[in-house]
Amino acid sequence: MKKILIAISVLLIIGLGSAYVYLKLVLPVAGEPLKIQVELTPERIARGEYLANAVSACMDCHSARDWNLFSGPLKAGTLGQGGEEFTEKFGFPGNYYSKNITPHSLQNWTDGEILRAMVSGVNKNGDALFPVMPYPAYSQMAREDLYSIIAYLRTLKSVDKANIESSTNFPMNFILNTIPKEAILVENAPDKSDMLAYGKYVFTIASCADCHTKTDKGKPVEGMELAGGFAFPLPGGGTVYSSNITPDMETGIGTMNADAFVARFKAYADTAYVPATVKAGEFNTIMPWTMYGHMEENDLRAIFAYLQSVRPVSNKVTKFVVN
Repeated sequence: MKKILIAISVLLIIGLGSAYVYLKLVLPVAGEPLKIQVELTPERIARGEYLANAVSACMDCHSARDWNLFSGPLKAGTLGQGGEEFTEKFGFPGNYYSKNITPHSLQNWTDGEILRAMVSGVNKNGDALFPVMPYPAYSQMAREDLYSIIAYLRTLKSVDKANIESSTNFPMNFILNTIPKEAILVENAPDKSDMLAYGKYVFTIASCADCHTKTDKGKPVEGMELAGGFAFPLPGGGTVYSSNITPDMETGIGTMNADAFVARFKAYADTAYVPATVKAGEFNTIMPWTMYGHMEENDLRAIFAYLQSVRPVSNKVTKFVVN
């Protein structure tokens, strides 16, 4: 019996050791970066600027926001410098900080390495990124749109700013390496005339689901897709909760029409709009209205068309709670 127990113990040690080696040293497996060099054409740069600021809103997470003003508009001079925090207080299984994505930090990255990080969630060194960086959504982005964002990033003003290194709690630090996958690039976005398919495309690459779905330890709660309720503790105090954007008639946007939906966004792109000052403990929102407000009207209408097609979920959300 003693020999059997010893044998079992040895097998367990070997098994655990093999699992550790596989999870920590073999994974993630996301393929080699493509050998590409994105041409910096004016058209690509302009498209990339639009996507990175008004649709995918990369600059929302990779810049500093002024939480003394409503909706936390970006602080001048911080574009792309990173440093925004996504920590345990938001329900994440660790503490994550956005990276500096200006040329200062990306100068030694190839275009293929940037692309791989965007669509597969693996950095230059082959380390897995936690999907608060929405690479599962960006992997659905058309190749030309991805190239356009890369082109735009190459034109940003270089900012010399180091940020806090991210850390992941156990056991997610092991699980994390299983998430990145080698992406199969989407060659073309749906035609804009197909409002439903195109709306789903824009909705996906804007990562709307990430904020409008309640999560548990970073994982979406099943059955609550787009029903809101994700809690965001605010820097000035209080907690704001994301809205239910399903077409539920009582708790979602089922009674809203396309014109009202567009107007809700465009109010923040009006040249006369000035963000209100928000005092500590007063209502604020993490929704980057001043960024999404610059989305093209057709893109907003397409998103609305798509949202009308999703499953209604009854979930009444309390917008704001003072802690």
